[in-house]
Amino acid sequence: MLSSFVKLLVSDAERSARFYEALGFKRMHAEPPFIHLRWENQAEVYLVAVPSAVALEGRRGVGVLLGFRIGATGLNEVAERARAHGAGVEGPTVQPWYTREIIVTDPDGYRLNFIEPV
Repeated sequence: MLSSFVKLLVSDAERSARFYEALGFKRMHAEPPFIHLRWENQAEVYLVAVPSAVALEGRRGVGVLLGFRIGATGLNEVAERARAHGAGVEGPTVQPWYTREIIVTDPDGYRLNFIEPV
């Protein structure tokens, strides 16, 4: 288990898990209400199903980018996979800090920032 992780409240945990797995995340464990995913042995994400009686209102993660370093799965491949699943993709953009980055929006509106060095 890695020392840092993020928990995301999602409206449909299985739909979100399928989306993240399509990008290249690996499902580690699932026990409602959590689905534990891992990105290339670097980062962990817990998708947390919100009870059906609770409505998620408003935009998710306003002002927050969840950053993931590119490893075995290339930046272009992640972008193609995201587009194939109907996700919005911004970039790639070359940043002044010597990285090439894309931002992918997940089904609940969270913004995922995939980063590779140039």
